[in-house]
Amino acid sequence: MKKAFQLKTLLLSMAVAGAATIAVAPATAQAGVSANVGFVTDYIFRGVNQSTSKGSPALQGGFDYEHDSGLFAGVWASTMDKEYEYDLYAGWGGSVNGFDLGIMYTNYSYTDKVAYAPGASSFEEVNLSAGYGPVSVGLDMDVDPDVTNYVHYSVSLDASAVAEGVSLTYGATMTDRNSAGYKAKDAGYLDVGYATDVEGFDLGVDVIFSDANTDDTTYFVVGLSKSFDLM
Repeated sequence: MKKAFQLKTLLLSMAVAGAATIAVAPATAQAGVSANVGFVTDYIFRGVNQSTSKGSPALQGGFDYEHDSGLFAGVWASTMDKEYEYDLYAGWGGSVNGFDLGIMYTNYSYTDKVAYAPGASSFEEVNLSAGYGPVSVGLDMDVDPDVTNYVHYSVSLDASAVAEGVSLTYGATMTDRNSAGYKAKDAGYLDVGYATDVEGFDLGVDVIFSDANTDDTTYFVVGLSKSFDLM
């Protein structure tokens, strides 16, 4: 799930409650249905360019439902060169003794075959994350038997206390090179981002340093999005 403006970068999380005294509070977002639409100058996901070349803009958008309990579900889509991606997801997000926690299931589907496994047109993940104060961590696990086995992890820092709107994220995808007879390079990246509101629109600027390709690559991405409450 992807949003720079991307749902894939939302800090959703999971609660593992081991004692009856742990208090669980639902997510603070109000229940309802919303829509979002946006544009990015390059579609970069976990350090990997989703197009065949740099400078390939993408139109993106989706619909989300949120419940007072913290449960949510939605659909998100993006253009990709001559094909399209559409994602379905559902999960829960909330607070446990001051920790932001949650769990999400995501299905990524494509109108053409994807690079993660020969012949595949979709794949599935379970996404976990936890945050406390300005720091959050995420773990994304492949649960699709038809796709190369991999795990993606990330660590993010909200640096707004020092520089308003600035965030830092380091992430890496570790791949089982023996799965499905398919070999893929482990990929790491560092994303330095800035986000602000401009006349009701969400503006994001990201500099992404990635070694996910054959050579180290730096991406400069600008995104503009708008969200709407439908009900």
